[in-house]
Amino acid sequence: MPQAALDNLVRIGQLKAEARNDLEVARLLNMARTRFDDAQVASISAEGRFTSIYNAAHAAALAALRWHGYRSENRYTVFQCLPHTLGWSAVQWRILDSAHQKRNLAEYEGFLEIEESTIAELCELVEALIAAVSRLTG
Repeated sequence: MPQAALDNLVRIGQLKAEARNDLEVARLLNMARTRFDDAQVASISAEGRFTSIYNAAHAAALAALRWHGYRSENRYTVFQCLPHTLGWSAVQWRILDSAHQKRNLAEYEGFLEIEESTIAELCELVEALIAAVSRLTG
């Protein structure tokens, strides 16, 4: 079923089918781990830690998508595909979608109001995301 859902997204132009590149997947997963570690550094601003954990989430979710042989140029779609690439629930990926919306406000409107509890919640979720992608690719 996940393959059919991903193929449907190819048909409507949301994804591109592209052969899996294990080196690219490994690089993305390593990037996710590095950004995750950066988000743990207490001396970095909340904005910096949020950006790091968001980028970790995106890199890990993209690694899962690439492992399945697909690519997206839309960050939102990468998160939206998590139920199909990792079997994640809507609740899980919607937390990442909320982070995506905050990221867009920061990037495009210069507005980012972020609480420590949000960063902590994202760190917990992204740690699970990285572990799930590691199991998938391992």
